[in-house]
Amino acid sequence: MTLLELFDPSLIGRRDTAALDFQGATYTFGDLDARSDRLAQLFQARGLKTGDRLCVYLANSVEMIDLYLASVKLGLIFAPINILYRDREITHILTDAAPSAVIGLPSGWSVSELKKEASAYPNQRPNASLTADTPAGIIYTSGTTGTSKGAVLTHNNFAANALTLLDAWQISSADRLLLALPLFHVHGLGNGLHTWLASGCRMRLLERFDHQNIADEFLSFEPTLFFGVPAMYVRLLDIPGGQARQIGASMRLFVSGSAPLTPQTFEEFRAKFGHTILERYGMSETLMNISNPYSGKRRAGSIGLPLPGVSVRLLDAHGQPVADGETGELYLKGSNIFGGYWRREEATKAAFLDGYFRTGDLAVRSPDGYYTLSGRKSDLIISGGFNIYPREIEEFLEEQEGVAEAAVAAAPDRVRGEVPIAYIVAKRPLDARDLEARCREKLASFKIPRSFVFVDKLPRNALGKIQKHLLQPLE
Repeated sequence: MTLLELFDPSLIGRRDTAALDFQGATYTFGDLDARSDRLAQLFQARGLKTGDRLCVYLANSVEMIDLYLASVKLGLIFAPINILYRDREITHILTDAAPSAVIGLPSGWSVSELKKEASAYPNQRPNASLTADTPAGIIYTSGTTGTSKGAVLTHNNFAANALTLLDAWQISSADRLLLALPLFHVHGLGNGLHTWLASGCRMRLLERFDHQNIADEFLSFEPTLFFGVPAMYVRLLDIPGGQARQIGASMRLFVSGSAPLTPQTFEEFRAKFGHTILERYGMSETLMNISNPYSGKRRAGSIGLPLPGVSVRLLDAHGQPVADGETGELYLKGSNIFGGYWRREEATKAAFLDGYFRTGDLAVRSPDGYYTLSGRKSDLIISGGFNIYPREIEEFLEEQEGVAEAAVAAAPDRVRGEVPIAYIVAKRPLDARDLEARCREKLASFKIPRSFVFVDKLPRNALGKIQKHLLQPLE
């Protein structure tokens, strides 16, 4: 299935229906269809063709949506760039993607000029030969273990993901989506933008999540649907109780992903807003894979059950299945899974085993099928021959009074090879000896952090995922 086949029931079938609110202006689906038609005509006139890469460095805006839809219509490969990236990271992506055009950077095409020039073209779709296997986007990974790689996602990858989410989360044209996620990330693009266009619901797009006025956005728009990351939900807990209950009264579903949601935030949010957050699991290379059920038990700390069409394996270091209750690496297969990395044949080959994508994420499966993440395989600490999963220690520390956040990473040790170190963001002054004593009461001796480092904040990427490689090593 192509993305146009997925979007056209909204772009054409709901042409006169209000589709998008952004910064006080409202656009119908027909408006968005016509704007992107003209832009696609302009791109074609400038020599762009199916298969060309278009790199875009823009914050959330109507123009970002126009550019994406124009790319879809012409068969361009849309390659968004994180607006928090700087010269070194941007240069790597531009060199790797080898785009035919760049928008939003000083060296590229001007958005204002494109808008002015496109207005002279007819709102007529360009001639482009598209199939389900046509690449639609290159999504660059966060690059926490080296330079980022570009995951090539096809029209069908995106379409299969969107259709699965519409069904799994019961998204329909009756919904009202408040989207504060960045569209340069697969969470905002593949979940937010695509489910909006596929369902024909109404969306209010925010340029960014601003905790100072987010309550006003909720109260004025009265959404039924919100996609967020844990850092956003922590901020939402600052909203006064009366407003939180008012927001909860109109909401249908809160979804969280891109980083682990702590059980503490999960419970506090349920008590304050009257809603149980639905946590799910996805990746740039795979879109959505596993989700807590819409109708059914949503478990704190768990990412839930495999989504329809997704096959999951948990394997040990030798590629053998692990039993329920044991930790293994997640392997995935399905129509949502990408085919490979852009111009990285060896990396692509290494990423798959028997047709399954090896995620690098560690997880445990319960006897009734729920999966719980244990961290990244690269985060695994092997101390004196014992495997230590940082997430277990982090969750215990975050349960302790006075601890706002915790991250556990490895430090070299002459005797044991590696030992765990805990980095703590405290709500108030804490004594490291007291934290160590609490750990000794509840954790095996080899899991006890050898040091507790207090920091003002933990380094995160744009979606709130902790970047442990940026934690300051001990002297």
